[in-house]
Amino acid sequence: MNNRLQGQLPIPPQTTVVYDVSNNNLTREIPPLLCEVKSLRVLDLSSNNMRGTLPLCLGSLSNSLFILNLRSNNFYGIMMNGFTHGSQLKSIDLSENGFTGQLPRSLTNCTDLEVLSLGDNSFDDVFPIWLGTLAKLQVLVLRSNKLYGPIQDSTNVSSQFSKLRIIDLSNNNFSGLLHEEYFQTWNAMKSVYNGESSVLESLMSLNSFTSQRPYSMTLIHKGVRTQFERILDIFTAIDLSSNNFEGDIPLSIQDLRGLESLNLSNNHFQGRVFPSLGYLENLESLDLSRNKLSGEIPQQLVQLGFLAIFSVSFNNLDGRIPQGKQFNTFENSSYEGNPRLCGEPLSNDCRNWNVSRSETTSDESESLFPSEGIDWVFVFCGVGSGLVIGSFLSTRYIDRFTKRKIV
Repeated sequence: MNNRLQGQLPIPPQTTVVYDVSNNNLTREIPPLLCEVKSLRVLDLSSNNMRGTLPLCLGSLSNSLFILNLRSNNFYGIMMNGFTHGSQLKSIDLSENGFTGQLPRSLTNCTDLEVLSLGDNSFDDVFPIWLGTLAKLQVLVLRSNKLYGPIQDSTNVSSQFSKLRIIDLSNNNFSGLLHEEYFQTWNAMKSVYNGESSVLESLMSLNSFTSQRPYSMTLIHKGVRTQFERILDIFTAIDLSSNNFEGDIPLSIQDLRGLESLNLSNNHFQGRVFPSLGYLENLESLDLSRNKLSGEIPQQLVQLGFLAIFSVSFNNLDGRIPQGKQFNTFENSSYEGNPRLCGEPLSNDCRNWNVSRSETTSDESESLFPSEGIDWVFVFCGVGSGLVIGSFLSTRYIDRFTKRKIV
């Protein structure tokens, strides 16, 4: 890697086990001759300017490859559909390319797959519920594609997505309700990390020949696209932001006690923020902004002692903002766009809010705005939204990573 290679991809010797030519200036297609190097265990062509469609024979390498990384190139067309039975692939990263069409159903042959990252492409398909049959899948990133429609529940198979720890479906066209039953099979998110060695950490060592190059991944951390040179399965995150989901937030999310980041922003969720979110004791980032949520912010959320990022901006919330612990650190931007919220850090005095509320008739009790006689003052400090997968990487764990900002 970083060898200043240009032009055509060189074909490695037949005995090559790890072929890493990432971060160069390779510009042409993948030559079909590469498929004849059957000894390959790791193929990393990421961060080049390679182009063209993928050779059909590339799927046949899945019987020997452990890691396939083609991230951040200019590949396009249909993703190869030749993953065969007996596939040994554990990690596939084809993100940040121009792939189109449906997701290949032959991925179900990759029964050892733990990481699947296909974000930032143009896949046009419904949610791949069939990936739930991959019993070892822990990381699923499908953000920024053209995926659409409702997410079907997985109640027909009790073990679907049972090992999933990171799921990013943000910036698609998913719609409909999120059913309560859907999250009930996500068992890996129900427990807090107990200090045992990471499955993904041991995967990336792959005995000895990849110990110097652990698997890396591009995530979005605090709104900045960042490449992390190491990911561990102690992190748990759900990002469903910027879709068209509607209805109530599923109550079953309260059972995901190991969850560290939850982003449901930029959807059409309605109803209340349920108090049992306070059970998510490991939660570090919670973004519910730009929905249609109503009612008060539950005082129980003060129990979230690790909560560092919080936004409920641009909803229909009212009442007193909870005070104490982490809530004393959040700024105006966490609450803006909710005219009937009051209390610190906003300038709205809750005494005025109480007067306004008592004067509101029963016919007006569901109104989003106070009576005209009240002079409301707001302080806007910028939108604190846009949180997607990666915001869960808090200072508690950030020293476990070597990272570099992607310009």
